Amino acid sequence: MNAAPADQIRLLDLQALDTRLGQLAHKRRSLPEHAEIQALEGDLAQHRDLLVAAQTEESDTAREQAKAEQDVDQVRKRAARDQQRLDSGAGMTPKDLENLQHEVASLAKRQGDLEDVVLEIMERREAAQERVTELTSRVEAVQGKVDAAVARRDEALAEIDAEAAKVTKERGIVADSVPADLLKLYDKLREKEGGVGAARLYQRRCEGCRLELNITELNEVRSAAADAVVRCENCRRILVRTPESGL
Repeated sequence: MNAAPADQIRLLDLQALDTRLGQLAHKRRSLPEHAEIQALEGDLAQHRDLLVAAQTEESDTAREQAKAEQDVDQVRKRAARDQQRLDSGAGMTPKDLENLQHEVASLAKRQGDLEDVVLEIMERREAAQERVTELTSRVEAVQGKVDAAVARRDEALAEIDAEAAKVTKERGIVADSVPADLLKLYDKLREKEGGVGAARLYQRRCEGCRLELNITELNEVRSAAADAVVRCENCRRILVRTPESGL
């Protein structure tokens, strides 16, 4: 393949732009905020799960407390009725009065036991409420960190994307100035060779593979016509000759 030396030189400009686009893509993927956000979102999910568990516990104990208080109220009302009957004594035999006294005493003990249950439930509910308050604060704090990290990430991405758009536009202009067949070969090699399709020959060294050409390879390059598209014998990339090639 043949191409004017100026067209071959433009490949170096094109390569520089492609290299920058690759760097920007890598920078976009490897922003530290990506890992930070992922870690924070993991913490946030864990704290939210704990919060839901605490809220569930608080809700369960609230229902348990309501049921226990209802039981106390029922016993208290029954005891009050029995005490009223006992106080009136109307139409009751001594045996009936004795039995009623025993029942009142039994109800009083039952009421005391149930009130102890209520107190125990209230303590558990209070602990659950404190846990909900604590975890709510933690969730809000971690969410704030997530929001801040997302804002930093989005700002960094916007800057990267703006530069990438600018470089892409410049690449299009340069690529349009390169002959189609030369551009096709360059793109093919760039895809195959890790993003580098053309390299400068500098001081007898290929800047693509960083290897110095041996004397035979140098003689072949020296003897090649100025418009000949030469390739590095080691990495097979397009080898662009410049006044600094050392030929």
